[in-house]
Amino acid sequence: DLSFTCLYRAAERFGVDMIELLTGENPHLTGYSVVRSGEGLAIKRREGFEYRHVAPTFKDKRAEPFMVTAPYIPGAEDEPIHLSHHAGQEIDHVISGRLRFAFEDHVEDLGPGDTVYYDSGRGHGMIAIGGEPCTFLAVVLHDETVR
Repeated sequence: DLSFTCLYRAAERFGVDMIELLTGENPHLTGYSVVRSGEGLAIKRREGFEYRHVAPTFKDKRAEPFMVTAPYIPGAEDEPIHLSHHAGQEIDHVISGRLRFAFEDHVEDLGPGDTVYYDSGRGHGMIAIGGEPCTFLAVVLHDETVR
């Protein structure tokens, strides 16, 4: 079981699409791809979180888009948020529920329609708050697109 960060870095290092490492299949669509609601490539990344890659068959992606559902965990709102790091930048847009976003020593509470854009090479993390799961669109931008 390799982490998302490990797979992401390995794919960049070897010049292959992360999806090829996960599925053994090479993305082949160009121009556009469609992933219907509730579908996408499920990826295990963090305990309890549901990640669905929503462009797994698109070739030569400059970003990795995910629909993410963060579970509400009673008591987690009172604990420090685990921080992750990975190359590039990221944008997270809340669809439903509420999200507590931590960036190093800053904390922001986000609701539906709120968006956060950040340097994902620095410590960041998130949890669902408010008694229900939070669904958000997370787009991880590859390092080479960061100017």
